[in-house]
Amino acid sequence: MKKFIAIIVIALTFTLTGNAQDSMKTKATTVSLEQTKGVFTQTELRLKEGDYIFEIANNNVGQQVGFVLVQKGKDASKPENHIKTAYVTKAVENNTKESSNVTTLAKGEYVYFCPLNHTPQYTLTVE
Repeated sequence: MKKFIAIIVIALTFTLTGNAQDSMKTKATTVSLEQTKGVFTQTELRLKEGDYIFEIANNNVGQQVGFVLVQKGKDASKPENHIKTAYVTKAVENNTKESSNVTTLAKGEYVYFCPLNHTPQYTLTVE
């Protein structure tokens, strides 16, 4: 009986945690970005403070792509400066899309780029 109760408690914990994460996702705004060979097609973004999910489309790049977001002024080549929640949850295969986790952005300037597709760094401004 104790094992049964423990299993029920664990199941409820996972269910509640999952529902909280799903609830957070529904409050976030999705920002769709597309990559082609060597570039993002959106070269500048303006957003309001808030929660965002970044959806990255790989439009026939011919290899996997990703997404890195860094606060402007920090060294983008150092992973410790990356906003990890903005990473796509897995590398984006050719002609597919993947999304990041929910990322909370405060006012300021950021840069985004793809180190796999060797894109330039683009500006994201949060007002």
